[in-house]
Amino acid sequence: MVHLDYRDARPIYIQIVDGFRAQILAGVLQSGEKLPSVRELATELSINPNTIQRAYRELEQEGWIESTPGKGSFVRSI
Repeated sequence: MVHLDYRDARPIYIQIVDGFRAQILAGVLQSGEKLPSVRELATELSINPNTIQRAYRELEQEGWIESTPGKGSFVRSI
């Protein structure tokens, strides 16, 4: 889903934010589509769940996604 480059100077969470942003703009992720849970994505990318949580929080603050407690994070309509 999101590819990380450990040689990139950008922090990991910014790479995740940029990756999801690009997928939303390209239409890969549609409005209303559920994003992987924090734990699922952390396991898939082999990184700390706090990093994923920080990326999701950033995406939510920028209006790209919305999170519903107990249900998950979803792409907002642009």
